[in-house]
Amino acid sequence: MSGAEGWSRRALFAGAAAFAVCPQLAFAGPTKAKAMLGIRYGRAARFQAPEPLPFGQPDFAATSVLGPSCLQQGTRYQPQSEDCLFLNVWTPDTQPAKPKPVMVYIHGGAYSTGSVADPLNDGAKLAQRGDVVVVTVNHRLNVFGYLYLPDRFPDSGNAGQLDLILALKWVQANVAKFGGDPGNVTVFGQSGGGAKIATLMAMPEAKGLFHKAITMSGQQVTASGPLNARKRAQAFVDKLGADPATAPVEALVAALSATDPVLGGGVYLGPVLDMKHLHRHPFWPDPAPQGNTIPMLLGNTVAETRAFFPPEHPKLQGLDWGNLPQRAGPELKVDIDPAWVVAQFRARYPADSAEQVFHRMVTAGRSWRGQVEEADARARAGVKQTWVYQLDFEQAKHTDDIGLSFGTFENPTPARQAMSDRVMDAFVRFARTGNPGWTNYTASGRETMVFDSVSRVIKDPRKWERELFARVPYIQPGS
Repeated sequence: MSGAEGWSRRALFAGAAAFAVCPQLAFAGPTKAKAMLGIRYGRAARFQAPEPLPFGQPDFAATSVLGPSCLQQGTRYQPQSEDCLFLNVWTPDTQPAKPKPVMVYIHGGAYSTGSVADPLNDGAKLAQRGDVVVVTVNHRLNVFGYLYLPDRFPDSGNAGQLDLILALKWVQANVAKFGGDPGNVTVFGQSGGGAKIATLMAMPEAKGLFHKAITMSGQQVTASGPLNARKRAQAFVDKLGADPATAPVEALVAALSATDPVLGGGVYLGPVLDMKHLHRHPFWPDPAPQGNTIPMLLGNTVAETRAFFPPEHPKLQGLDWGNLPQRAGPELKVDIDPAWVVAQFRARYPADSAEQVFHRMVTAGRSWRGQVEEADARARAGVKQTWVYQLDFEQAKHTDDIGLSFGTFENPTPARQAMSDRVMDAFVRFARTGNPGWTNYTASGRETMVFDSVSRVIKDPRKWERELFARVPYIQPGS
């Protein structure tokens, strides 16, 4: 699969020229960044808005141990607790001559799983290389952060978002003590983390708390509608068979296996258009005006779905041209004839196998489309401070840009280290200046930095795939 399919020689030349004037930047940081972990930024009663630390309590009490992750299905991140409002700071210098840019990372895992306890989210190398202060945040997820019970708990549908807002308020009040500049805060996040950021850009309570945004394979065009959110809450409560306000945490986590009454599969819990904290959809019918003042860098990987469907996945076992439409169709998440889509891709890419076409079409229809919608919406609104990247390096899959942006790949090859340095430098340059170093995205050009062994700006990469799915409306899963 080639992310550069259909590129013109003129576009290639123009992109190379554009990148040549913005060479790789290296910010020489200290020998080792100092880590301060497990800092409490608030407390929260179940299904209620979080509260800041009481007046008179120390602003921070750092430890050498990460705070607990939110309770969730699976045991990957330990310890887990309902009490999970903790953040971590890596700083090159607590008393610099000049305050340093701040980069706040919000983890992925949709809205149900994940944690910044993941070793890929260690901020030491990014802080060191970029000479920036790095902050990573845990918050309430799944039922604890997004179960919509407005009649009893008016803040419940967006409690997880309110946690993030409180964390950003903590950063504003305290990051100067770590050498950071509270007037230059960039939020960045991958997958669900990017979606949380897109949602924050539409939440009035988040206004002014961050100044730049990077979303990595994560978007929130529309939030969950309140009627569907009520249906999901009822399905969850029915599965629980008890009062969620008093049920044991183990029972709450077990009930996450409830079937979603709208989508099928596991119950979806995410931000809700509750008209209290979220008054409009983040990027529909246009981008929330509040977010249009924020420089934004949006990115995706060229083969997102390789992470969701590895070679041993049942959908890929025995895959052939005959069963490809049936297997890929439900994954497209849009109302389009999958047999027709397969025929179009097969004609366009005649050398591809059935598995390669599966990844091409599902990536374009399911995983990339939301990012295109957001970037195009900002371009139509005349927002010039928008940049886009596409990660092609090693046929990148979903999550591959996390290790690159933090410099946390274990035993990297020289090529992977070089790619990581390139991505880190672009992200840091954006955090420092509001410009990652290439041409901004426009409605006419769709200029995109393609990160690869040779990185260059391309106009409208994968244009044919984008136009094919533009024939049908985009529906955000979970809305």
